Amino acid sequence: MVSVRSLAASILPVASIAAALPLEDGGVSINIVGGTTATISEFPYIVSLTEGGSHFCGGVLLNANTVLTAGHCSEGVRASAVKVRAGTATWASGGKQVGVSSIKIHSSYTVKDDIPYNDIAIWKLSSTIAESSTIKYATLPAQGSDPSSGTSVTVAGWGLTTETGTSVVSALRKVTVSVISRATCRSQYGTSSISDAMWCAGVTAGGKDACSGDSGGPIVNSSGTLLGVVSWGNGCARKGYAGVYTRVGSFVDWINTNKA
Repeated sequence: MVSVRSLAASILPVASIAAALPLEDGGVSINIVGGTTATISEFPYIVSLTEGGSHFCGGVLLNANTVLTAGHCSEGVRASAVKVRAGTATWASGGKQVGVSSIKIHSSYTVKDDIPYNDIAIWKLSSTIAESSTIKYATLPAQGSDPSSGTSVTVAGWGLTTETGTSVVSALRKVTVSVISRATCRSQYGTSSISDAMWCAGVTAGGKDACSGDSGGPIVNSSGTLLGVVSWGNGCARKGYAGVYTRVGSFVDWINTNKA
């Protein structure tokens, strides 16, 4: 089951990350499996994207006016219909919630065989979100940077905690996994499925991964640098299938050109 990891009914499930609704075989999904509760101080740049009062994807606050998320979380989405909440580990309350003025998906974003390529988008906010004790802006890597195999990385989100789950969690969760080589990931999914603008992470035995509802959220290294956003995978936390992430290092110049 290859699926993207977003949850909104209005969003086409594309890869294996987790969508806001349970996905049938052939869909893509993602949420935090095998993790623990997280505090907002650990991920002060994480935001919840909601539509109609329901969480469907995560995102990353880049500055007072800009959120970075996955392209598949943004496809078919009307800016006027969604909101962004920052500064709280509870997606439904607290922190600061604002509207969205525009959504820009990368021009090379495409979906082929349920897999999203160049899976990245920028949301510009209709009101500013200032830094505070619970809100900080993410640190981007250098343009062209690529996570090294074996690096310990941590992903956070409000997604499903099991592949067969039916609802997102109320409190933020996190899980730590390891970067695997692109060659190994291609052996799992097929060479054409894993582009140079993707990278993969997981654990050999499975049991730890992002899942539906985590799409667009951050995966960071031990220094807190944003290395990727949740994109897709084969189910959630399955043995022999890593989670797949958009390689932020491939898009830093594009991000800096298009952020507010």
